[in-house]
Amino acid sequence: MTDTALLSQLQGFSLTTAEILYRLPDHPGLLQSYVWQDYDQAPRFPKLIQFLDFWTENLEGPLYRVRVAHKRLVGPRDFRFFDGELRVH
Repeated sequence: MTDTALLSQLQGFSLTTAEILYRLPDHPGLLQSYVWQDYDQAPRFPKLIQFLDFWTENLEGPLYRVRVAHKRLVGPRDFRFFDGELRVH
């Protein structure tokens, strides 16, 4: 079984979280929060942009604000080779 999350990270994708605030269609004075999370590439965030375009075209709640958090989980600098052995009993 292939770990697609790890493969995505090794290809330059990192976990991205976006908090999306949008106005309720029936009550535009109220805001609702939606959290989106996927592996995406900074700084352009093509998957997030694609999702927001879909939202704008197909959903009634107009976007108010989008906050993005991005963290690189695995990268070349994170790998270190050790000369030793670890035993677990």
